[in-house]
Amino acid sequence: MMVPGSITEVQQAVHSVQHLRVAGGATKSALSCDATLSTRKLSGVLEYEPSEYTFTALSGTPLQDIVNTLVEHNQFLPFDPPLVESGATLGGTVAAGLSGPGRLRYGGLRDFLLGTRVVTGGGRIVLGGGKVVKNAAGFDIPKLMVGGLGTMAILVELTFKVFPRPERYVSLRVDFEFLQQALDFQSDLMTSPLELACLDFVPPGTLWMRIGGMATAIEKRVDRLCQFVGDSARVYRDQEDEEIWRSAREFHWVPPEHDLVKIPILPQQIQVSESYLSGLDCEFPRRYSMGGNLLWLAWPREQQRGLLDEFCTQLQRPALAVTGNWPVPWLGPRQDNLYRQRLSSVFDPESKLARFPAGVGQ
Repeated sequence: MMVPGSITEVQQAVHSVQHLRVAGGATKSALSCDATLSTRKLSGVLEYEPSEYTFTALSGTPLQDIVNTLVEHNQFLPFDPPLVESGATLGGTVAAGLSGPGRLRYGGLRDFLLGTRVVTGGGRIVLGGGKVVKNAAGFDIPKLMVGGLGTMAILVELTFKVFPRPERYVSLRVDFEFLQQALDFQSDLMTSPLELACLDFVPPGTLWMRIGGMATAIEKRVDRLCQFVGDSARVYRDQEDEEIWRSAREFHWVPPEHDLVKIPILPQQIQVSESYLSGLDCEFPRRYSMGGNLLWLAWPREQQRGLLDEFCTQLQRPALAVTGNWPVPWLGPRQDNLYRQRLSSVFDPESKLARFPAGVGQ
């Protein structure tokens, strides 16, 4: 595997081969198992302006380094990136398009990416966006890179905006006897003025919710939330609270011999999803995050993958395999994306970065 230590070496690597597949920290095995180039030596924070709430770093920088740097100034990445402790990199997270449960309150990764420097399939350096929050220069290339899996260009440098870190968090757990009760209450919470930081549903009937903010105001907000959810709620503070969401975003709940799959859905599809999965002769650990808009599914490796395609087709939702060994990581129904194909012809005219044969996964 090639491991370039500079942007120039990345360009040289592109020119030296006919085909490249890129990885960062290799924490998402379904997306990195066949990589031929690693960006892990492209590491380091290049610029950080705490007063401006922005930073620029090389794409191979571990997220843990970013988190540690921001904490010193009471700042954080609001999109709550997953797999930080596992070694995920900044560029790999952007390429995979992954956000954590905190996306509910603040928005996803693409909402905080300000600028990128990429190396195209032709070996050219292309800049997109900028290094300030108020920027409207040129085509919005950074957004194209989110979730692109490195198939149009190789990310080498990224600029993000960050937020002040909430002083305290508190979490609540509420258990329901019936699925529909939990889903109805989830809907009520989503339309309430309680400003939840996170809201996850874990079948068969557990809702996890989190609020964060100023230490002087958090207990009053907890009281209002408890009044809303009722006496059955259990409250978690400090270390207990942190461990709940650390386990969620690091996927500690995924058992061995299971592969992690990401499926964007609608809250009203959870009932259909639960009916299908509960009808199969197997246990499928799962977590519905962001108020029921995203399903994280642990798929047993011995289970037929055709059933997963059938499941996604029934929901009419595409899926992305995050871990495991899959022929292609994209699952379920997909539409031809002529717009993306035309962009790829500009960024990667020789298809050096194309992950699959033409038309597959486009």
